[in-house]
Amino acid sequence: MSTHLVTSVTVQINAPAAFVWDVLVDYPSYPEWNPYTVAAETSLELGDRIDLTLPQVDGSDSTFINGEFIRIVDPPNHLRYDTGEEMQGIHAQRDQYITETGPDTCEYYTTDTFVGDLADLVMETTGDWVKAGFDSVATSLKARAEALFAAR
Repeated sequence: MSTHLVTSVTVQINAPAAFVWDVLVDYPSYPEWNPYTVAAETSLELGDRIDLTLPQVDGSDSTFINGEFIRIVDPPNHLRYDTGEEMQGIHAQRDQYITETGPDTCEYYTTDTFVGDLADLVMETTGDWVKAGFDSVATSLKARAEALFAAR
């Protein structure tokens, strides 16, 4: 059984951690700023499903829904969801971290841990796509949060 970790870039955000958290969990607004998760639906309650609409790996205009389950909701610091037992041979766990670095600043990064017999294959076929997607989320969250915070 293999394990792989994908980590986004860490971005410094000129907005308070709680403000950035609110932007991160404002799922109805994802189509306005999030290039990797173009839509998300969830109650954000522990154990509930989160349906993530993602662009296709091949770069086509179509999307697919990846269903996962909420595991940790710790505002404004940590959000975790995972695939549960939905996919045979692979378990994926996504963590998103916001760390306060000052009264009006924080940093953000996200990780995905892939574990299972198919983890090597998943990384070979989608690892670069996941990394690029996570980096785009980090930089887009920074831009969105800073613009909204400056405009308030």
